[in-house]
This record gives sequence, structure tokens and C-alpha cells, in this order.
Amino acid sequence: MPSLTPFHVAVPVHDIDAARVFYGGVLGCPEGRSTAQWIDFDLFGHQFVVHLDPSRDPAKADAANNAVDGHGVPIPHYGVVLEMADWEALRDRLASHHVAWVIEPYTRFKGEPGEQSTMFLRDPSGTAIEFKAFRDIAGQLFAK
Repeated sequence: MPSLTPFHVAVPVHDIDAARVFYGGVLGCPEGRSTAQWIDFDLFGHQFVVHLDPSRDPAKADAANNAVDGHGVPIPHYGVVLEMADWEALRDRLASHHVAWVIEPYTRFKGEPGEQSTMFLRDPSGTAIEFKAFRDIAGQLFAK
């Protein structure tokens, strides 16, 4: 697999302080530049930005999902592929913060190409997030 460069993604949040607590405190993402309207976070080496949108209603967050391995995977969602040890450490960190899981941590596609550990949750503004890990990222990420 070629060397990857960091991605940049920006999402709306209804409350900038709640986003700071969640992304900085719960997920443990170091904070970069910020203003009263937005915050840059280092999300496992990627530039993740939250932008204040006071009109965003977390109760009306996207509710669509697709069935994957017997679970309703929220769409849209974003996420990061982690090394297994990092995924396990994050799983434990999130559990210690008593997050409300959309899909609790588990391993899907067991014994099949693309076997992966995954977990889904939502931020305080309702944005769906997936963290996944493979035992062999290069060999399993795009396995058919």
C-alpha cells in the first residue's frame, strides 16, 4: 500500500463547546487552531474540523442506514482505520466514557476476506463515526 497523506474533513456541530469536550476529551484528539466558530483536531494524524452551525438539530441527525453483517450501519458516516492495538485502546477509552454506541465494538466478517473490528457512535451533534481495524491493513482493507 502506498504511503498515505492525511485527509481533511469538516463537519457541522450545533455546540462548539460540546464538540471540544467530545473530540478533545472523549476521543482524545489534540486541538489545533481554533476560533469561536471552528476547531481543528488531530484525528489520528488527519485534519478534522468542526464548524459551528447553531441550526443543526442533533435530534434530526441522518437516520438512514444500510444493513451490513446484521447491523444497521448509519449513512452518512466518516471514520478512521486504525492499527488493532490503537483500535482496542480507543474502544476501552470510549467504554470508560460510557458512550452511547450505535453499533457496539465487535468483529465482523469473521473468517472472511476483509475481517475487521468496528464500532460506531455519534458525536453530540448527531454525526455518525466509525472506527475500524484489521489485523493486516494492507492485505485486508480492500480484500474481496
